[in-house]
Amino acid sequence: MTPARDRAHPNAAPVLAIVGATGTGKSDLALEVTTRLAACGVHAEIVGADAMQLYRGMDIGTAKLTLEERRGIPHHLIDVLEITDEATVAWYQPHARAAIDDIRSRGAVPILVGGSGLYVSSVLYEFEFPGRDLERRAQLEAEAGSAGLSSLVERLRRLDPETAQQVDAANPRRVIRALEIAELQQKGHGAVLPKRPVLWSPAVVVGASVPRDRLVTRLDARVERMWKTGLLDEVRELLRAGLESGSTAPRAIGYAQAVAQLRGEVSEAEAIVETQRLTRRYARRQVSWFKRYAELEWLDTDAVPGTEWADRLARRVLDRLS
Repeated sequence: MTPARDRAHPNAAPVLAIVGATGTGKSDLALEVTTRLAACGVHAEIVGADAMQLYRGMDIGTAKLTLEERRGIPHHLIDVLEITDEATVAWYQPHARAAIDDIRSRGAVPILVGGSGLYVSSVLYEFEFPGRDLERRAQLEAEAGSAGLSSLVERLRRLDPETAQQVDAANPRRVIRALEIAELQQKGHGAVLPKRPVLWSPAVVVGASVPRDRLVTRLDARVERMWKTGLLDEVRELLRAGLESGSTAPRAIGYAQAVAQLRGEVSEAEAIVETQRLTRRYARRQVSWFKRYAELEWLDTDAVPGTEWADRLARRVLDRLS
C-alpha cells in the first residue's frame, strides 16, 4: 500500500474533500472556497461524490446545482450517466480519481464534494473491491423477491455482524451485495475500508455539520420544496426515458415515492412524509459513516458563516501549496 505522501509530487495540490450529511451546505461551501482560491490566482475544480447526481435529468430530487449556480466553475462526475445505467462505486472510483489527476496535471486544486460515503471513501482511501459471484447474486435477488429482504438481513447478521450494523437494511442492493461478499468468506465492507484507512493521496478532509434539530427542519422543508418546484413533472419525464428499467436510479429517495404517487399508490401527503422520513434516516447514516474518518474536521456551518469557513479552508489549501 503506497503512503499518500509518495503518490504525488510534493508540490501537487491536495484534494480538499468537503463531506457530510445532505442539506448541510457542502456545495455552497465548495463554491465559496473555489472563488477565494481564484482571487489568489489558484484555479480549483469540483468533483462530485453524490451517487444520484451522476444521473442526467435527476435534478430537483438530488438538489443538483443548476449550470448558473455553478458560477462557471467546472464540475466533474455530475450528469454523466443515463438513468438506465447502473451506478456502482467500482465504476465511480477510477473516473473520479482520473478527474482528480487531470485537475492536478493542469496545476489546479481538486475539491471533492458529496455525501455518498462509500463513493467518497473509494476516492480518498486505499480501497479494494471484493470479488463477485453473479450466479449467487441472482439467487439472492430471487430470494429477496420471494421471501422478503428481512431473511437476508438476518442471515447477514449471523455471517458478518459488523457489516450488518453498517449496511442499510432497507436497501436490497446493499444487503444482497454484503451477503454475497460474506458468503464468499470475505470480511465484508469492513475489509474494503479498513478501520484505519490510508489516504490514497494528500488530502484535507472536512465535514459540514448542522445541529440535528435544525437539520431536520431544513431537510423537511427541502422535501416540500421538491414537490412545489416540479419533482412530479421531472419524474414523469424520467419515466418516459426509462427510469423504471434502471437498477439504481428508481430507488433514489424521493423518486421512488413520487413514482408511487403517480401510480396512485399513495397520496401526495403520504409521499412527502415518507420522503422526509427516509431523508432524515439517510442523513443520520451519512454522519455515522463520516465519523470514522480520522482526518476529518467537523465545521458547524450554522455557528460560523460559510464565507468564514471558506476563507479558512482556502488558506489551508494555500498553505499546503506553499
